[in-house]
Amino acid sequence: MTNRPSLHANKLTWVVCVFYLIALFWILIFKLGVRFSYMENRSVNLIPFREAFALAGRLDRVQALANVLIFVPLGVYVAMLGKRLYVWKQLLLLFAISFLIEALQFIGRIGAFDSTDLVTNTCGGILGLWLVNLIRRAFKSDLAAQRFINVAALIGTILLFSFLILLKLNKLPIRYQ
Repeated sequence: MTNRPSLHANKLTWVVCVFYLIALFWILIFKLGVRFSYMENRSVNLIPFREAFALAGRLDRVQALANVLIFVPLGVYVAMLGKRLYVWKQLLLLFAISFLIEALQFIGRIGAFDSTDLVTNTCGGILGLWLVNLIRRAFKSDLAAQRFINVAALIGTILLFSFLILLKLNKLPIRYQ
C-alpha cells in the first residue's frame, strides 16, 4: 500500500474510536441508563447457540444480527489502528473486548455471560476487519482508505449519538424501556 496515513488521520481515527467505545459501553454495560427486570438474574451460557439447538427454542436472529452489526466498527478500528498487529492478534483483541463486555455484564448484574454473544460479537469484528481490507484494496492507498473510513465513521458516530440521545429523550416512535 502507498501513502501511509498521516498523523492527523490517525488522531481522527482514535477520537472517533473513543466515541464509538463510549457508545458501545453505554449501550452494553450501562444499558442506556435503564434498569431492566432481567438484570438481577445472573446466568452463564457456555454453549454457543444453545437456544437454537433446544427442542422448543430458537435463536433470536434479531439479537444475533444486532450483536454482529454493533461490533463491525470495532473490527474497523482494530484494523485501522492495529494494522501492525498480526491478524491473529487482531482477532484475539476482538475476542478479548467481547469477553470483557460479557464478563462486566455478569459481574455488574446487568446481563448474562453468553457464549453466543462472544461468537456473534467476534464475527462482527471480523466483518469489520474484512471490510477495511476491501476498502484498502479499492482505494489502493492506506491514506485514502483511512480518510474515507474516518469520514464514514464520523458520520456514523454522529448519527448513532443522535439516535441514542433521541431515544433517551423519548423523541422516537420506538421505546426501549
